[in-house]
Amino acid sequence: MAILIVADHDNHTLQAATFSVLTAASEIAKHIRDTELHLLIIGDECQSVVAMAQGITGLSKILVSDHQIHQYPLAENIAPLIFSLVQEQGHCNDENRVFDKVEYSHIITSAGTTGKDYQPRVAALLDVAQISDIISVESADTFKRPIYAGKAIATVQSSDAIKVLTVRSSAFTAASLTTELLAIESQVPVVALAAQADSGKSAFIKAELTQSSRPELTTAKIVISGGRGMQNADNFELLYTLADQLNAAVGASRAAVDAGFVANDLQIGQTGKIVAPELYIAVGISGAIQHVAGITGSKVIVAINNDPDAPIFDVADYCLVADLFEVLPELIAVLKVKD
Repeated sequence: MAILIVADHDNHTLQAATFSVLTAASEIAKHIRDTELHLLIIGDECQSVVAMAQGITGLSKILVSDHQIHQYPLAENIAPLIFSLVQEQGHCNDENRVFDKVEYSHIITSAGTTGKDYQPRVAALLDVAQISDIISVESADTFKRPIYAGKAIATVQSSDAIKVLTVRSSAFTAASLTTELLAIESQVPVVALAAQADSGKSAFIKAELTQSSRPELTTAKIVISGGRGMQNADNFELLYTLADQLNAAVGASRAAVDAGFVANDLQIGQTGKIVAPELYIAVGISGAIQHVAGITGSKVIVAINNDPDAPIFDVADYCLVADLFEVLPELIAVLKVKD
């Protein structure tokens, strides 16, 4: 019996979310006797990712599908690959090698954009239910996940033979890497999977990436977000200045994004990114349910708003009823003096 963990990566390095998924998988493994953790890496020229994965504690096997059709993570190609792996248990491009038959009890990955795309397809191919966005492991078949935009937590039990899960990475601490496992004698077996044909159902067109020297939004320790109260795009410069002083990432509410103040990739909330920083500063954000759903994992929430009845104050640890255009310049000046 084994748990299959599908890695998030960019063909060069493992994404932080994968380490949180590994923690969730380890918690599931505690409830199953004699289970193994297998990491599946699907990509193109991704050997640096495989080398990095050797530093992960607790893995029994690394499965690699390194092929040009996986240069970009297309769900239409990934889902059949996972399905065939689970069904046939041991594809290999070396005919002289034989692998022990393994039964997978769980297929698990992060609840990112890519995972949310292919996991439902995997579940459909296996004719099982998918459980999304788990935030807690109660047992091998029972998990907790948020519902109603985070207003309630549901405990979900699955009777399916194979559990197909996505994990909210902000809810689990990240597993650590160790250099001791990079020694050749300590490395886990790497299994090369046979290449599969392109499904031909979709094609990658282009990616438009925002370049920023600030921390990535979903992994930053400090996040400063602005809402419609910022009034326009130019006023976000106040948040950028403050973020640079605090080495923070900048986010925004959906209202600010819809108003065109910032790009879509900064949106935080149920339909945007989920964050769980040590400090979250909400500036000029009213606190709509869909936004709060994306920040509830934050350790400390500070809210600045001139409306004392703003819903954001219901979830904030520190509430400042004040004009943000007076508070932010003062805060920036104080931090500048300290620097």
